[in-house]
Amino acid sequence: MAPVLSHSHGPGPAPAPPTALTDTARGAARGLCGARGAGPGRAAAILDWGSAATSAPSGTASRAPEPPPARRNRAPDPAPSAEARGNGARVYLDHNATTPLAPEAAQAVQDALSQAWGNPSSAHPAGRKAKELIGRARESLAQMVGARPEDIVFTSGGTEANNMVIHTARRHFLESQTGDSPGTPHIVTSSVEHDSIRLPLEQLGKDSLAEATFVPVSPQSGRAEVDDVLAAIRPNTCLVSLMLANNETGVIMPVAELSQRVRALNQRRAGQGLPRVLLHTDAAQMIGKGRVDVQELGVDYLTIVGHKFYGPRIGALYVHGPGSTAPLHPLLFGGGQERSFRPGTENTPMIAGLGQAAELVSKNWEAYEAHMRDVRDYLEARLEASFGKERIHFNSRFKGSKRLCNTSNFSILGPGLQGHRVLAHCKVLLASVGAACHSDKGERPSPILLGCGIPPAVAQNALRLSVGRHTSRADVDLAVQDLLQAVAQLEQHHAP
Repeated sequence: MAPVLSHSHGPGPAPAPPTALTDTARGAARGLCGARGAGPGRAAAILDWGSAATSAPSGTASRAPEPPPARRNRAPDPAPSAEARGNGARVYLDHNATTPLAPEAAQAVQDALSQAWGNPSSAHPAGRKAKELIGRARESLAQMVGARPEDIVFTSGGTEANNMVIHTARRHFLESQTGDSPGTPHIVTSSVEHDSIRLPLEQLGKDSLAEATFVPVSPQSGRAEVDDVLAAIRPNTCLVSLMLANNETGVIMPVAELSQRVRALNQRRAGQGLPRVLLHTDAAQMIGKGRVDVQELGVDYLTIVGHKFYGPRIGALYVHGPGSTAPLHPLLFGGGQERSFRPGTENTPMIAGLGQAAELVSKNWEAYEAHMRDVRDYLEARLEASFGKERIHFNSRFKGSKRLCNTSNFSILGPGLQGHRVLAHCKVLLASVGAACHSDKGERPSPILLGCGIPPAVAQNALRLSVGRHTSRADVDLAVQDLLQAVAQLEQHHAP
């Protein structure tokens, strides 16, 4: 066991907004449209790295053409090759860090900025239009994860959603206790969680407000094994939080199996007068890359992060019957928005974009998954063919474990080939050595890889490449060639 940390539409159309607001809204939406030159229905995998890439395109029409309707199993449109884009092109293989905004989602944001600008709490037509748009987005998110619309609560992002779950579990435990001296709430999680899980738990420990057990992953599987998680549960445990897929290795965690075991455990605990153990999973990396169904997973809470699946940078929290079946306590207090679970005037444009991104996932996730898996496998084959099998160590391949369709974590073996140095010498490839929130610390081996049993000398050379919906084999060829040239440069400088 790991050590405990102590420390309807209204009648008639909505009135048109002022012209100045419309112009501002359109300009803002143009800035959200991702890579320059990306057409409707396609976010280019190749980026033009000239100065124009950071400015809004000129001569943009007031409204983009309507995208073609998405179809289930529709294959992704191919992105143009870097050679066709010119000398300033870059290949983006960092989709686990963030994804470009899908043109359909950008259009939804623009439409909401200009047409649904009213306060959703207002009773007049402008407010009702915004409220209806939020309701449709809620339905889209619910469909995406197999939930009911009333189980979706919008948040500012995944960090807020994760913190809300931890706050809720602790409050629920304390309020459920009887007697004058309630016990200290205890939370179980894995050693490879996102910082928005790890850091709140560490702070609660420092403040003596909660205890936490960080279950190490198995070096053989790269997973937090169910038996190990269950062994960490105590009489005062109120929450188990286990991510659905790891952002660095791509390893998929056994959340559904854990849910079955926790459900059986809760039945026994009820007979013993012990508090119920709530179950949460952070699905940030899984949505859009594989099937996510809360009924199959059996969780009480599931975190949704828009910018990981070509949506805007907000999020949502699935709660199984918020306030009834599963408790939910607000972090903020104010108006009654989101049924008072998350007060504050709703960000209607971003919610609209999130709903559109969710619709794309619901209709096309199987095609997305198949495409990304094909390109990821091609990438790994090209790496072995180019560098030699003996020089490539795959840090994300664990026997018996499944992983995300788009993720490859590997090390190019050799002295002086630390991941951050290799990337610094790349002229085409955009990627990371690990989690984006730790990218400034790339000089040290990833603690997640070390926790998975990867030797430090191998882990310090790690690169994480994560392909996207529109990454092509031509992109992979360019990226591998860039890596070859970067490694050759480093080896030349390192030679005695």
